[in-house]
Amino acid sequence: MSDDPTGPDQPPGRARGGARALHRRPRHAPRDFGPALGLTVLGAVLPGTAFLAAGRRRLGAAVLVVFGLLMAGLVWLGLGGWRDAIMVAVDSTALTWLVVGVVALAVAWALMVVAGYLVLRPSRLRAWQQALGAGVVLALCAGIAWPASQAVGAVLAQRDLVDTVFADRESATVTDPVDDAHPFGDREEVNILLLGGDGGDGRDGVRTDTVIVANIQTGTGETTLFSLPRNLQELPFPEDSPLHEVWPDGFDVGSESESLLNAVYRNGPAWYPDILGPTDDLGADMLKLGVGEALGLQIDYFVLVNLEGFSRLVDALGGIDVNVNYWVPVNGIVGEELPDDYIAPGPDQHLDGPRALDFARGRYGLSDYQRMDRQRCVIDAIVEAADPVTLLSRYRELAATTQDIVSTDIPQSLLDDVVDLAFLVQDTEIRSVVFDDTVITPAYPDYDRIRALVQQALDPAPGGDAGDGAPADGAAASTTPPAPATGSAAPSSSAASTTPGDPAAEVADACAYDPVQAQEARAEGKPPTKRG
Repeated sequence: MSDDPTGPDQPPGRARGGARALHRRPRHAPRDFGPALGLTVLGAVLPGTAFLAAGRRRLGAAVLVVFGLLMAGLVWLGLGGWRDAIMVAVDSTALTWLVVGVVALAVAWALMVVAGYLVLRPSRLRAWQQALGAGVVLALCAGIAWPASQAVGAVLAQRDLVDTVFADRESATVTDPVDDAHPFGDREEVNILLLGGDGGDGRDGVRTDTVIVANIQTGTGETTLFSLPRNLQELPFPEDSPLHEVWPDGFDVGSESESLLNAVYRNGPAWYPDILGPTDDLGADMLKLGVGEALGLQIDYFVLVNLEGFSRLVDALGGIDVNVNYWVPVNGIVGEELPDDYIAPGPDQHLDGPRALDFARGRYGLSDYQRMDRQRCVIDAIVEAADPVTLLSRYRELAATTQDIVSTDIPQSLLDDVVDLAFLVQDTEIRSVVFDDTVITPAYPDYDRIRALVQQALDPAPGGDAGDGAPADGAAASTTPPAPATGSAAPSSSAASTTPGDPAAEVADACAYDPVQAQEARAEGKPPTKRG
């Protein structure tokens, strides 16, 4: 019997031809180098098309389907899936898996490009064609690797940010939730203490010149900011707190200037470093208890931003735009040293980091309350500047900067619930109550009246009956500024007028441009500086 598989009636040459046919290129594959290279590029942009062109229909269709699902996911994120994306962004474990996924996707994509070129290219290539083909494939793979590396870098930066800023830390004022599934329980509100620490070179310790409490209604997201002046005296503490035992009449360390609200963070721990037991930030815990008692609110968490590093954050955003209604001094010490310069009045002034810090700090010839207003406006401007394009393009720098300047006792396990609150807040108007000298006397504060005004702002009643010494018509709680005198360089206070019986105003109103006031300030001329 013959061993020839073709049989006795089939010529041997046909058998060899049949074997060669097994290794032939699929009949749909282009035989010219130019079309093959073009389809390879198309396959890099739209994975799967190279395999379809080569006749590998099942493989090409499968790759196209996977690619289509990925694109659909991105479209979904852009149209409304931000909440889920942010939930991943605050989960350290999920971020680690995301890195793995991005790397795997990039490697698979690059392999598809290489494989697509190999199945498309002609069997015989000249030397220059081989070099050009290899160069194009390498360029396409690099085009895949570069954005993937940027994405991995951003995800790793976010993971470091979450692990650093929201590290599990010891606190004397934070208690674990009874029910992890409902960390806020049946509470109708959450209160977060926002602190601006004015520390840095040439400054002794950290003074919290910015003290704001954000009251957030857990059901609606309605948010009211309560701003306390830095020179508030006799900060009270709860009667059941060890702090009340040592300061029964309010915070006092023997010196008036060292006993103000902005000195509690630094001086309280210096006097009694172990008074509240184990904690990683005793100054913040003291302020939470004291400010909570002053306002009649339970302060749940704090967020401290060091203003010295704040300028780097503004620079990372590419600067901010603010409205300036009067001459804002740059440095200067009242009674000792004139300012170095002034920020001129004008709308939409673009400020870089150092200038934005000057704008937030400037106080020469002005009041603490004007500075409080400007600091809230800076926060509002930062939110405006943090658009999605800016965040994506500068995210690694922003994340690294944030790690250095922000600290908080919000536990990492609570971040997804905080995200839910943030989305509620986003859909509401933020209101503000400023306890300036038109509302209280910082040197002799009436804390019963302050607490009544807080409750009035959170639950304004028709007719303005705030009770316990609060004004019947809400006038004393109004943040409407008196009209500035002709030629005045600065207002005595800024914030919008409020409705009767409601001491809260919209934050944006205090930051609006006032052309009349700005023109009057410019007409009076630039105030004197060190240079004359």
